[in-house]
Amino acid sequence: MASTKLELFRKRRMRVRNKLKAVNTGKPRLSVHRSNKNISVQLIDDVQGRTLASASTLEKEFGLVGKNNVEAAATIGRAIAERAKAVGVEEAYFDRGGFLFHGKVKALADAAREAGLKI
Repeated sequence: MASTKLELFRKRRMRVRNKLKAVNTGKPRLSVHRSNKNISVQLIDDVQGRTLASASTLEKEFGLVGKNNVEAAATIGRAIAERAKAVGVEEAYFDRGGFLFHGKVKALADAAREAGLKI
């Protein structure tokens, strides 16, 4: 039972990803990564193995460099929904990775739903 935090995080991430792969019907995956200073999200097509769209607080157009709070996550969620619509994606699976679904991750998902992306 001597698992480190990183090992537990990786186990959670793979458990979530494997469950998504089991039910995936060709929809793209909305993958979230959260660090201590920033938050980023990618819309990934696993069939072709390429990224369709992405958004991050590191982009200067948002003016959120170095901010990782609920408001920044909501802004990124709205941005990825707009970029997904521009690419022609209406539905996606939400891949929270190893992160728990509350706080910033939940704010990002809710903002993407409000902007019209079906998760």
